Amino acid sequence: MNAPTARPMSPLLHVLVVDDEATARRRLMRLLEALPDVRLAGECADADEALERIRAGGVDVVLLDVQMPGLSGLDALALWPPDGPLVIFCTAHAEHAVAAFDVGAIDYLLKPVDAGRLRKALDRARQADATLRFRTEAERHRHPPSAAAGHDGGLPVRLPLETRQGIVLLSPNEISHAQLDGALVTVHTKRGPFVCDLPLQELEQHLLPHGFVRVHRRALLNLGRVVRLEPAETGGFVARTDDGHAVEVSRQSARELRKRLGLRR
Repeated sequence: MNAPTARPMSPLLHVLVVDDEATARRRLMRLLEALPDVRLAGECADADEALERIRAGGVDVVLLDVQMPGLSGLDALALWPPDGPLVIFCTAHAEHAVAAFDVGAIDYLLKPVDAGRLRKALDRARQADATLRFRTEAERHRHPPSAAAGHDGGLPVRLPLETRQGIVLLSPNEISHAQLDGALVTVHTKRGPFVCDLPLQELEQHLLPHGFVRVHRRALLNLGRVVRLEPAETGGFVARTDDGHAVEVSRQSARELRKRLGLRR
């Protein structure tokens, strides 16, 4: 894997505001408009829309809400372009600060955001090492470290899953996909489905090193178990697994998947 590279930060910062609450977006935009060395790059109400805007270019920094319906701010980092803009998380909960820095965020802001604190966070984004530090940590978040060749001490990696039937030990290649249904996650395996209360985001961290991809805000897919990708009317795919299941692949994830598979648009 190539090491992330830094790019020089422009003296004029183009900042994108991402928050599902309109009042929070308006407050941030007012504060940004008062800063002479900042230009507003737009506003987005969810992470999917933000990822589309980021890929269009012209964004240096994203003020990203942590908790949003569908794809959370932390989840969005798994889909962040390798050369994507820096992230400053915005949250109403101070306990999210640890998670924010763990995934490489330049800073975090507590709501309601204070003008002076916003200025300080943007100044931090201008620091010489900010881009390289963010690239490195965001890449680590996309590809968390795992035991070499899927082994630990010579034993196959097994995922302990607490289910209604007790603790089930699963090898990653047994799992075809995992889907969030309401508040619970159903893990589909060669032995049948297992319902667990493990958050999908946490399950994703366990399975990403084993060929799994986030194909929808509510679904993880094992690429090694996919036999066919069918075009969907939404612009995404329907993935057919080797055990006959159909898994929705969102339009945004379909683009990432095509790149990963080396397919032309």
